[in-house]
Formats: sequence, C-alpha cells, structure tokens
Amino acid sequence: MLHLRTETKQMLEIVVPSTKIIQTASHWGVYGVEITEAGDIVGVHPFSEDPSPTPLMRSLPDMVRSPLRIDQPYVRKGYLRKRGQSRSERGADQFVPVGWDEALSLIVDGLEQIKGEHGNEAIYGGSYGWASAGRFHHSPSVLKRFLGLYGGYVDKRGNHSFGAAMAIMPYVIGDAGITDMVVPWSSIVESSGLVVMFGGAATKNMQIEAGGAALHENPDWIDRAAAKGVRFVNISPTRSDVAQKLAAEWLPIRPNTDTAMMLGLAHVLVERGLHNREFLAKYCEGYAVFERYLLGQDDGTPKNAEWAASIVGISAQKIEDLALEMVRTRTLITTSWSIQRAQHGEQPIWMTAVLAAMLGQIGLPGGGFSIGFGAVSGNTVSRPDRIPRPTLPLGANPVKAFIPVGRVADLLLNPGGKLEYNGGVIDFPDIRMIYSVGGNPFHHNMNLNRFVQAWRRPEMVVVHEPWWNPPSKYADIVLPATTTMERNDILAADLQRHYVAMRKVIDPVGGARNDFDVFAELSDRLGFGAAYTEGRDEMGWLRHMYNGALEKAVELGYGPPSFDEFWEMGHYEFPMLREPNLFLADFRRDPVANRLPTPSGKIEIFSERIASYGYDDCPPHPRWIEPVEWLGGPLAKRFPLHLLSNQPSVRLHSQMNAGVLSREAERGGREPVFLSVSDATRRGINEGDCVRVFNERGGFLATVVIVSGLAPGVVQIATGAWYDPEDPAVTPSLEKHGNPNVVTLDLGSSRLSQAPMAQTVLVEVERYDRPPQVSAFNLPDIDRRPVGSTH
Repeated sequence: MLHLRTETKQMLEIVVPSTKIIQTASHWGVYGVEITEAGDIVGVHPFSEDPSPTPLMRSLPDMVRSPLRIDQPYVRKGYLRKRGQSRSERGADQFVPVGWDEALSLIVDGLEQIKGEHGNEAIYGGSYGWASAGRFHHSPSVLKRFLGLYGGYVDKRGNHSFGAAMAIMPYVIGDAGITDMVVPWSSIVESSGLVVMFGGAATKNMQIEAGGAALHENPDWIDRAAAKGVRFVNISPTRSDVAQKLAAEWLPIRPNTDTAMMLGLAHVLVERGLHNREFLAKYCEGYAVFERYLLGQDDGTPKNAEWAASIVGISAQKIEDLALEMVRTRTLITTSWSIQRAQHGEQPIWMTAVLAAMLGQIGLPGGGFSIGFGAVSGNTVSRPDRIPRPTLPLGANPVKAFIPVGRVADLLLNPGGKLEYNGGVIDFPDIRMIYSVGGNPFHHNMNLNRFVQAWRRPEMVVVHEPWWNPPSKYADIVLPATTTMERNDILAADLQRHYVAMRKVIDPVGGARNDFDVFAELSDRLGFGAAYTEGRDEMGWLRHMYNGALEKAVELGYGPPSFDEFWEMGHYEFPMLREPNLFLADFRRDPVANRLPTPSGKIEIFSERIASYGYDDCPPHPRWIEPVEWLGGPLAKRFPLHLLSNQPSVRLHSQMNAGVLSREAERGGREPVFLSVSDATRRGINEGDCVRVFNERGGFLATVVIVSGLAPGVVQIATGAWYDPEDPAVTPSLEKHGNPNVVTLDLGSSRLSQAPMAQTVLVEVERYDRPPQVSAFNLPDIDRRPVGSTH
C-alpha cells in the first residue's frame, strides 16, 4: 500500500534499511519516492521545504506499474492491413504488438509518404498537454523540435486555460502575460479591504502548476487573510469556489452573466457620481464611448442595477450595496479563468479592467484587478524577478500555418476552409497526419462526438503514451512512453522560485522509451540525427540547458551553484533580490515614462483596432451579449440546467484518472455529478443514482451527489474522466464514465479569439436505471497472433 509520510527529511537520496528515497517531481509537487533494492515502490514523501504538500503525489507511484502501462509498441490492425483506408475503425479496432524497429519504420514510411505527396502543411504537430513537469522531457517541445527539423508542421495557437483572455488583453493593456496579471496575497493581506471574486479562487487549483509546484504556500496566505479580516465576496454559481476559512459572502450568479453584473456595478458608480474621473482621463482611452453604452444613450437601455438583476439573478439592492462598498474601501476585483471559457468570454475579462479603472485603484497595493488569481499554485505569491529557465531550443518551424487551439476539429474536418481570427483569415491546410504526444485530445476538445469524426479523418495518427488511455486507443501507432520516475530532468517552472533535480527513480517499465530518444532515432533514420541531438544525451542536455540558464542568472545578480553541485544538492532556491513591482504600479506612477504597449499607451476601454474588424461577437468596448445557451434564453425551456465543468481536485485534468485518488473519488465507477436539492427533487433523483446528462449533441452517465452550495438550475461535474463511449464504432454514442465534453459546444468564443467555450452549455438530467459497465480502464482488444498468420 502506498502511503504519504509527512516527516521532514533530506530527500535527494536517503538510505534507510533496505530502501532509499530518490527525489523527483510532478506538476503537483516535489516528492521523494521510497524504493527497495529490488526497485519496488513502497512510499512517497513530500518535499521537506513544502509547507502544505498535496496528497495528489500518491497517484503517480500507483500508476507507474499499473496494468494499463503500454508494454511495447502497438499498431492498429486495420492500419497494418490497409494503412489510411481504415480510418473509420480508429478507436474500435484491435491492436497488434510489434517491435520498436517495425513501429519506427512505419512512422518513417508514413512521414515520408505524406510529406512527399502533400508537403509539411499536411502534418499537425500542435500537441497540447501539460505532459512532464521537467524542462527537457516536455513532450510537445521535443516533438516540435523534431518536426521543425523535418521541414515543419501545423501548430496550435492560444490555450484552453485562458484563450479568450490571452486574445483580448493585448488590446486592453498591450500584454498577453495572463499569469502575471495578479495582485499577490501579500498585497491583499497588507492593503485590501474587500476582494470581489468573479468565479472565486478554488483552492484545488492552487495545488498544481504548469512545470511543477515546488512549494504550496496558498494555505498559509489564506490563513493570514482570514486573520487580518479581509472581506471576500464570491460571485459564482457555486459556493465552494472560495476557501471556507475566508468566510466569503456568496452571491449565486447565473452562469455566463458576469459581464452584466459588472455593468450593473459600473452603472451605480456613474449614477452616483462615484467613478474616478481623474483616473479615467489620465490613464484610460475611450471611456466616453463606453459610458454612452452604459447609460443607454444609444440603445435606450441603461445598464443599471435593475437591468443587471433581471439577467444575473442577484437583487438590484445587493448590486447597489456592493458597488458602494467597493468605492468606500481598497478593493481588488478578481476574475477566474473559468469565467472566460464561455461564449463572448473576452467581455468579462475586458469589463474587469474597466470596472477596476472606474474605481481608480489600479496599480495601488491591494487594489485594481487580477485575472486568474489562484488558478495555479504560484501566481498568487511574490517571487524573484526574471529567473532564467533551462530551455530546450525548439528551432524554427518553416510552416507558418496554424490553428487556434479550440478549432482543431474544424481544421481536420474542413480542408481548404477558412476561419476569421483576430482581424485576419486563416486558410485550413489539408491535414493527413496527426503526431500527438504528452496530452489527451479527448479531454480538452469540445463536442467529442464531432471531435471523434474529425480525429478519424487524417490518414495516420501516431501517439506516445505510458498508458492505454483514450489517445492511445484512438491511435494507429502507439509507442510506450516513460513517466517522470523513469528519467532525469529539471523542474524550473515560470511561477516558482526553485530549480529542482528530478532524479530517475526506476528503470523504464516494459519497453518504454522517453520521447527524446524516440525522436533521436527517428531523426537518424530521416537523415538529421546530429542536428536533433547536437551530440548530447539526456544528462548532456540537462547540463547544457542548466549552464545556459546559470550564465544568465549570474548576469542578473543571482548565484546558483554549478550543475554538478546542483544535481548533488537536489534543489536551489532563488533569493528575492528586490521586491517585485506590483501589477501596473509603474504605469500608475508615471503613465508617460511607462506607457502601455497599446496604440494610446493607456488602458483601452474602447479599441479602434477591434472596431476596424467589425465583429458583432466582440465589439470595440465591453458589452453584454446574450450567449447562445444560458438560463435566460429560449433553449432553457428544453434543457433547463446549465452545466459547469470544473477542474478536478483529485487529479490534474485527465492525468492520473486511473490513479488511486481519482478512483477513490468515483461513485459506482463513474464521475460524480453535483445537483442542488431542489433540482434533484424536481426530477425524482436521489443521492447515488446513475443519471444521463444530455442535450442535442450527446449524453454521458454519472453518479449523483446532492449538495446545497449550487445556484438553482446549475449542475456541476469535474473534467478529466477518460472518454468511454458505449459503442466506440458508433458516433454519436453514449459516454459511460462522466466526460462532460460530449455535450459541450464546439464553437469559438468569438472571431477575435476563437477560444474554447466549455462553460456555455445547457443540459437536462434524468435517472438512468440500467447503466452499462464502465470500460475506461480496460485494455483494448489485442491480437497477439503473428501478423503473417492473419494479416
């Protein structure tokens, strides 16, 4: 039985009777793995310097020797027989075990044929996923280095986490560094009187970090904020979006109506003459045009508290009271990333900045606004400036074609099609091959019934994976990949202040190889092996990458140890040479010397550039635009529940869905879905019932948990359940395990961003009395007979 020990130890390599502890890391923490002399894993131990280690570290050791590990390369049986002519069988076919030589030869043959007949624009290499926490074994990076040297590939643009915010904020403040748009806890504790949180800041998200969380410091800061008496208001459909210790007032808002709520607050400020005219004049551009809209001078509809109340489901009096309180005290407005994963998701992000500007507190300690506060572990904590990171160079990509990350299905389904995007037009190339490593496309893409059809269109799909999960089962060629415990790497995340040695714990399981070595051999076969490896193996690259970062760190005044000293010590913490500047504080101090990189040099409340695009779904200043699906719209008569799909607390996205924590959280083998008491009672649904959650796009099964902290008409489920259709050969098919993306809309947030909008979806829920058995964690059908005997 794996266990989590909390005693403090020097973790790099502690020898105890018959066992030793070797340090490694993941996105959710640094930890030591206790192994016997025979290589058996007997326990995990948290990083000695981590004040609040997360139990999520239990899941990876549990999975390293899971029965789901892929033991050798496999090829889909139909692909062996007919190559690209068997695409419709992808996901429902048998697999045939082959040797590494045969598998790599098939990949080389496929690459050469597709490149020769269709060019490099026929290869999609926009692999998406958090993959490894290490800086070297980051799967999408080693893939893109390989494909770039091969002549290029179609890449993705944007991301699923905050794609709409990433698109709009360059127009507003001229900066797309969304993870830096946060006022830290220290400023809140010292200076904030009120923190108004649109979408809250769920503590479960603070466990993880892209690139790895060395320290988990948020619980301590939550205690300090609570002790200081900072007042928090949680404007969210769910009460649990804010830590209980903060005793936040909960204002249950209808999903997707945050922009209307912000407009109502703004109208109160103008109506009472409380908006900061001096700040708006000195630091902002275009306020007058926005105010005309706010007051209804052009459309005859003032966006006052009564108007907002009719949309958001919060009383006009409460809106007025909150607006007045925001003026009376130092106020920070935070808006979660989840808010912008919706249709017109640019609008609440833009309106957050506008509302903060009207209060006039931007750039002041404890005031202004934050985008995605607490969305990941490190963005709420002050850290040293400009820490250089060891980096694997990707090299150039000769192919200039790209696709917004939320529109991959459009790309695959519509070769030769066009897409309006960010003031321009994208021409879709004809994708004939998908090369995917380090991610689960069946987790983060929308409308999975449509996505499966798109995934089956290209002639060839190659996947590297450690486990038999959805991308493995929907591949033509699947190569067994190592986990973080089976290789060496360096954790050096952008939002952390540590370098951490990730030591190899055990030898690769079965026939697994790391992605870099796979691409090194493919490069050799294709004639550019020396350019790919540059003569370095794993440790050679780690030393080279570290020394490059070390040189830059010394120039900046830091003093990291040499690579050998670092590797022996196990970690290095960068000191705080000076307190980092508060978000937009320099701009506030001198808006001329520190002008923003916008056309006006100011915060743009009205954007002439966006106006020139003529987008009705993203106008040139923040507006309330009714979503295609919401509880106030006509479709709610047929599908009267709004589905919210939040990040899980027991895994990272879909990673470790088969791990011990995630399996323990399931109910009856399915993902739990949360309903309010009133919504469950109205449908005759009881705790523990299996239900079908459905709309016109599809349906999934889940197990009901009845809770009190949901707004009426809202149903909630975590993302990340491995996609498990009842009949993989049929599309659409009922999903059995609890994957909400079978019912989500596959539309772009707007023509500006084309970002995913998973939170805009209406459904109905009904009891499902005879559910089929879950098979998400079953092995695929494997034909182990010699290929020559039957194929």
